[in-house]
Amino acid sequence: MANYDFPLWLRVTHYVNFLLITLLLRSGIQILADHPRLYWNEHCTPGSEWIRFSRKRAPKNQLWTSMDEAIQVSPWVGLPGGWHTLGLARHWHFIAALFWMLNGLIYVALLFLNDQWGRLIPTSGKVFAEAWHSLLDYLTLHVPPLSSFHPYDGLQQLAYASIVFLVAPFTILTGAAMSPAIAARFPWYPGLFGGRQKARSLHFLLLLAYLSFMVVHVSMVFLVHFTRNADHIVLGREQGQEWLAIAIGALLILSVALINWLVTWWSHQAPRQVQHWTGLGAQLFDNSLSMLHSRQAYDRADISPYFWVNGKPPADETWQRMANDQFKDWHLEITGLVEKPIRLSLDDLKSMPKHVQITEHVCIQGWSGIAEWAGVQLSEIIGLCRPKGSAQYLVFHSYQRDPEGIEYYSSLTLEEANDAQSMLAYEMNGQLLPLEHGAPVRLRVETKLGFKMTKWIRAVEFVADYKEIGLGQGGYREDREYYAIGAAI
Repeated sequence: MANYDFPLWLRVTHYVNFLLITLLLRSGIQILADHPRLYWNEHCTPGSEWIRFSRKRAPKNQLWTSMDEAIQVSPWVGLPGGWHTLGLARHWHFIAALFWMLNGLIYVALLFLNDQWGRLIPTSGKVFAEAWHSLLDYLTLHVPPLSSFHPYDGLQQLAYASIVFLVAPFTILTGAAMSPAIAARFPWYPGLFGGRQKARSLHFLLLLAYLSFMVVHVSMVFLVHFTRNADHIVLGREQGQEWLAIAIGALLILSVALINWLVTWWSHQAPRQVQHWTGLGAQLFDNSLSMLHSRQAYDRADISPYFWVNGKPPADETWQRMANDQFKDWHLEITGLVEKPIRLSLDDLKSMPKHVQITEHVCIQGWSGIAEWAGVQLSEIIGLCRPKGSAQYLVFHSYQRDPEGIEYYSSLTLEEANDAQSMLAYEMNGQLLPLEHGAPVRLRVETKLGFKMTKWIRAVEFVADYKEIGLGQGGYREDREYYAIGAAI
């Protein structure tokens, strides 16, 4: 018969799991706050959401962008808290997820290697009857007899087994379904959950499941045989040192609160450090997805009736003048480390082989939309200008600037730019690209999140290293909002 004391490895993984879940919950709340709507459809048309967490309403006769949807979150709740701190929230979410999965694998492996699996996995159908009796005891404000905990009663066993072997794996699977790189290369995968937005909604419901479990679990620890529980989870077995166990347990809980406070403080005091250190987690995921190529091929019937706008058209006088003249005087400058710098008008682009694709746009804020894009593959542009051997990246410069006059830009590797579905689009859904969606030309790269797809493009520059541009992080969002450069998840 297995020994059901609480060994050190179980107590350590239990504590680490508790810490990481708090980080995942808080950063998840912050991520949700950037687009506080959840849908059961891929199109994200306003009003089609099944739940929303904002009282904001789009004003009439005024452009309302997805950025306007973001809501403020208290740093006591969200990580790191604030308005549109999405970049750092995602960094914390991914690094916590990485260690959470590692901790979970260690726990499950040791569970079976040490013959402790019987703690969680029922070996008899009697567990359901036992769980029912325990539930009735609790509902009638009675406590199940101490003899029923060996080490858990039936209700505990079913609850813990569900969290470990159902909810946790399902959380990982639904999280992966939201990756644009995975969805682009394996369109069938998010389809297993009914699409990316259903996966996002399920991911949120799983967050609620964890939160509910934690509230009930912690409450039961305090309300049912508290001193015995403290002895077990802190010291490993009943040793008659209840107050020592309670004191150590209280210190461990305080340490979780302190760590949460420290990472929040660090995020606000040194965001660039946080971007670099926690970004290692996101980079591990991105590196594993970097070789994927898009194979999306939606039908016209799949095109979304509504497509969110992200970013307002440039205030640049030159761009506005060209827009008023249907961009007859617009030219795309191709410069940098190329053998043949070129200057292309909109008509020049239209005279090149036309590429058409119907793909799903995935915004970092959480919304998505399917549209038909037409334009020129970047591989055609690359073939014309002939990059030098030292050229490793393409930098896309925009007419759009922030209120401080700083230019928006993004970068891609040569390999990413040569993907068959990486293109400069001048049409959307069979019409010239609308002003609010990036006219006259915008970037499309379907294995990336939307912030990489520069709109209102004025120039493309080939460089050896993106660190030479802007603040050296690879794009405006990476420079100023601490996003990860990979953008595949």
